[in-house]
Amino acid sequence: MAEVADKGHIAHTKEVEELGLPGVMPRKINVTMIGAGSGFTNSVLKDVIMIPNNQGGELRLVDIDASRLDLSEKLMMKVLEESGQADKWVLKSSTDRRQMLPGTDYIVNSIEVSGLDCVRFDNDIPLEFGVSQNIGDTIGPGGLMKGLRTIPVWLDILRDARELCPRAVVLNYTNPMNMMCLAAMRAVPEMHIVGLCHSVQGTSHMLADFAETPYEQVQWKCAGINHLAWFTEFNGPDGKSLYPKLMEMAKDRTSKFATDEPVRSDMMMHFGAFITESSGHLSEYLPYYRTSKQLLDKYTDTGYRGQESFYADNWPTWRENQDQYRAKLFSGEEKLDLKRSWEYGAWIIESIEKNVPYMIHGNIANNGVISNLPQDGCVEVACLTNHNGIQPIRFGRLPKQMAAICASNMQMFDCAADAAIHKSKEYARYALYLDPLTAAVCCPAEIDEMVDKLFEAEAEFLPDYK
Repeated sequence: MAEVADKGHIAHTKEVEELGLPGVMPRKINVTMIGAGSGFTNSVLKDVIMIPNNQGGELRLVDIDASRLDLSEKLMMKVLEESGQADKWVLKSSTDRRQMLPGTDYIVNSIEVSGLDCVRFDNDIPLEFGVSQNIGDTIGPGGLMKGLRTIPVWLDILRDARELCPRAVVLNYTNPMNMMCLAAMRAVPEMHIVGLCHSVQGTSHMLADFAETPYEQVQWKCAGINHLAWFTEFNGPDGKSLYPKLMEMAKDRTSKFATDEPVRSDMMMHFGAFITESSGHLSEYLPYYRTSKQLLDKYTDTGYRGQESFYADNWPTWRENQDQYRAKLFSGEEKLDLKRSWEYGAWIIESIEKNVPYMIHGNIANNGVISNLPQDGCVEVACLTNHNGIQPIRFGRLPKQMAAICASNMQMFDCAADAAIHKSKEYARYALYLDPLTAAVCCPAEIDEMVDKLFEAEAEFLPDYK
C-alpha cells in the first residue's frame, strides 16, 4: 500500500491523455489478450500499440471462438499497419491459451462464459419471483449466476498463468468485477491482479460537465467498491465543493441532471455523495428502487436509467452489432480511430514500463485501504502505478452511511466468490439471501426455489456444483 495521503485526484491534462507519458519504453513487451473476441481488444490493445516511444513486442490474442478471434486478428493488423508499427509488433493468435502464456508480461482478461446461452435464464427466472433487473451482470441473481459460470474458468486461466508466466501483471475487465477479483485473490494469491472499470473516468467527466467546470480543473476523491464507489469530494479549481450546485440541480426532478440520472441523483441527495455507476445498474445494488411497479415508474426510465430486462433484451444484438462494426473497421467502411481511449490498461503498462507515476482507480484487496469495510474484501480505490507495479493508496474511513451500503454488497460478494471457488450451491443460496435487492423482494424459501430453478436451467453450464 502506498504510504501517501490521497489529496484528491487532479485530472490529467489533455496532452497526457492524447500523447501519453514522457520517456521511452526500455524493452519489448508481450501482451496476451484472453477473450480477444470482445470489444475491449479494439480499445485496450489499440491503446498499447499507440503508446509513444514503445519498443514493440508481441500481441497475443486468445479466444475459444475462432471466427471472432480471426476478426480481432485482422483488425489489430490493420491498426498496426495504419499506425506504421507493423514492423515493431508481432501478432499471434490461438484458441489455446497455454500456447500464448509463456513469456507474457501483461494479461488482459475480457472473457465471456456462456452469456448468450444463459442471459435469458439470468433475467427471466428471477423476474418470476419479482426480482427486476436492468443489467444483471454484477450483483443479484444475474450477477451471481454469471459469476458461478465465469469464475471457475477465470481461476483456471490464472493457474495456467501461475505456471507459465508467474510474474505477469493481470488486468481484468470481466464482470462481475468484485466477485472475479475476490475469488482470484483467495484462490490464486500469487498472481498480481487488478480489476479495471471505466465508471470512475466516465462519471468524473460527467459530473464536471454538469457542474460546468473544465475537467482539467476539477479535484476529487473517490472510493468504495466497483460500481459503488463514492465521490466523497468533488471540488472546483478554487478548492470549493461543487456539490451545492449539483444538489440544487438534483432537487429539481425535472432537470436534465435528475432525469438523466434519477437514481444516482436521489442517492446523492439522501446519502451525501454521487456514485460511479449508471442509475439503472445502481438500482440493482440497493433495496430502495426496484421492489414495486410504483417505485420503478417513479425512479427508473428507459435504457441504462433502469429499464426492466434491458440487458437481456439487447445484449445479444449488441454483441452482433459489435462484430459487424469491427468488420466494417477492417474493411474500411468505418474509419479507424487511432486516438487512445481512457481505459486504464495501456496507461498502466506504459507507467510500469517507463517508471512514470500515474494514478488509476483499481479493484484490489482491501487490507486496510478502506478501514471501515471488510478487510478481506475487494475495494475500488486510487492506486499509484510505476515500475513497482500497482500500489493502492490508503483512503481511511468512508462516511458511515456510504460504507454501510458498500458492506451490504460485499457480504453478498463474499459468499458468491466462495460459492464459485468451492462450487458450492449452498454458498450460492447464502449469497442471494444477503443480496440487498433479492432480500427486499423475496423470503428465504422463495430464494431457495429461485436458486433451484436457476441451477436446473443452467445445469450444463455449471459442471461439478454440489
